[in-house]
Amino acid sequence: MTKYLLKRLLRGFLSIVMVVAIIMILIYTFINRKNIFGQDTYWTKVSSNQRTVYEYTRWEEYGYLDLVMYTDWLNDLIKNGELAPENRDKVASIGKKIADDTPEVAEYVKKFTEYYQNNGYTVKRLEAKMLTATKYLGGGKEYLFAFRDKPLISRLWNYFSKMVVVDNIHYVEEDIGERGIKLTLHDPVYGGDKFAPALIGNGTKHKYLLYFDDRFPFIHQNLVTINIGTSYSINQGIDIVNTMTDPQGKQEPREVIYPTGLVEQSCDNLHTATYSAGSRDKSIITQERFTDDYTKVTLYKNGLSKIGYSFIIGIISTIFAYALGIPIGVIMARNKDKLIDKLGTIYIVFIIAVPSLAYIFMFRAFGSLFGLPTTFMMEDAGNVLMYVLPIVSLGLPSVAGFMRWLRRYMIDQMNSDYVKFARSGGLSENEIFRKHILKNAAIPIIHGIPGAILGSVVGGIITERVYVVPGTGNLLTSAINAYDNGVIVGITLFYATITIVSLILGDILMSMVDPRISFTTKAR
Repeated sequence: MTKYLLKRLLRGFLSIVMVVAIIMILIYTFINRKNIFGQDTYWTKVSSNQRTVYEYTRWEEYGYLDLVMYTDWLNDLIKNGELAPENRDKVASIGKKIADDTPEVAEYVKKFTEYYQNNGYTVKRLEAKMLTATKYLGGGKEYLFAFRDKPLISRLWNYFSKMVVVDNIHYVEEDIGERGIKLTLHDPVYGGDKFAPALIGNGTKHKYLLYFDDRFPFIHQNLVTINIGTSYSINQGIDIVNTMTDPQGKQEPREVIYPTGLVEQSCDNLHTATYSAGSRDKSIITQERFTDDYTKVTLYKNGLSKIGYSFIIGIISTIFAYALGIPIGVIMARNKDKLIDKLGTIYIVFIIAVPSLAYIFMFRAFGSLFGLPTTFMMEDAGNVLMYVLPIVSLGLPSVAGFMRWLRRYMIDQMNSDYVKFARSGGLSENEIFRKHILKNAAIPIIHGIPGAILGSVVGGIITERVYVVPGTGNLLTSAINAYDNGVIVGITLFYATITIVSLILGDILMSMVDPRISFTTKAR
């Protein structure tokens, strides 16, 4: 079993890498990179050379290329001791045209050009565009920069090598006093008057590395961070994992005890505090609340995360599908070609024949006739009726799938030789169905249980889009519409990982149910 698991995990990892590579090729090679500016209001406000530089800057943020501005290169020379700080301004101001460069500027422009061209970059100089002899055309200032498209191999390496980040006491570069990590049994966030274990760091990025609170799953950690990318359109500058796991909805004030001892009604979630250099001294308010620069926090909100909403809808629809589809499939098999079997077959054919989007809208129309909410409203997140139509729309197709496959498996088993022998041995039909047919026919269904459970966090892409559910399924479609490349790649990785893990767990579960299945090879 161990050898099998190692092989499956290795193949699964290689499959994930291949899937991510294919997605990256499609996004960064075959899709016009200017599409990312379709909903960018700032892009429409700038023009001329300024727009060109803005495009290249955003392309660097989105991962299309590496960009080096001439002025940034000069700053690097100063850090390396190759340029005196007092001489920077003399060589930084390039001329409106090449012919206008001073000898000192021309010397460094030549060095810049030769260095980056030798390293595979393309050097681009935008000469000034003038309205008059002394006045620039709007956005027409001169620029000099070098850029290079990122190769697929280096993009993949950077993506996977930086995926797992372990927080440490050397994250903070400034002098922060005694660095270390300590375990406390009385979390200061709760005033230190009740038993609440927490792991607190100093010099780390996160103040709280391990803590408990009232938010599912109740125990949280920031020691190990999974970095699968950053959103630049949907949630600008926010990590994708945080985008999927942070609470949503209205801000929820509660009594907060700040490190200074100040008690206020606030939405600040102190457990999420991260280091921000010099932030405490920026205002009197932060000085009254905090004792150090761990002041950057997220806010308490009254809603669930995107994964939370998807999981609730997904897991209930899965339970609903198993609870309804399996018994009906058994009844259809035991009453083959009778009325109930024909009615079930009609339903199965209907689900297969009608496009999913069509019957989802049909369920939505029927639901509106009974007064059920047809749109998910964050302001009314406590209304359980909002979950009904998404659960039904997501669950009924799965019901048809279980009916179809269980009926088929059971009918195949009913015609097997061992069933005929069991009948000749005097077993009743109920015993044969219960002890033999149902048990063997259920094995393929059991294999899909881990996938159904883990798949609940993925969400229904079409269902969530139709009912405006703020889940992970809706996140992917929103990212595609906004050309948010980081989110698309990250969600693809998330889906691929869930699929691989589901298949492996399904194999393990199937081997536990059926002793005839073994993943070990013995010499004969």
